[in-house]
Amino acid sequence: MTWITAGRLDDIEQEGAIRFDHGGRTYAIYRGPDDSVYCTAGLCTHEAIHLADGLVMDFEVECPKHSGAFDYRTGEALRLPACENLKTYPAEVIDGEIRVAVG
Repeated sequence: MTWITAGRLDDIEQEGAIRFDHGGRTYAIYRGPDDSVYCTAGLCTHEAIHLADGLVMDFEVECPKHSGAFDYRTGEALRLPACENLKTYPAEVIDGEIRVAVG
C-alpha cells in the first residue's frame, strides 16, 4: 500500500468533497462533519459521474446525476439507482495534510 499526499484539510470544507487523480485513477476525498477524512473511488457505480460534484451531508454523498447515495465511510450504496458499493481507501490527516493509501 502506498500513501500519497492528496491535499490539505483546509482544501475541503466540512461536509464537502474534492476530486483527486493519481496513477490514471480518480478518487473523491470527503471531509466529515467531525473533520474526519475518507476516500472512495471517484465515479458513481451507477453511471460514471464524479461524486466530488455531489451533495455531501451526514456522511453521505449523493450522485449529482440521478441522486443515488452512498455512505462514504464504508462505500455502501444507500439509495437507488446506485446498487453497487463504492471501493474505499484508507485516509488520514497528518500535520494538516490529507494522505490516502492507494494501489
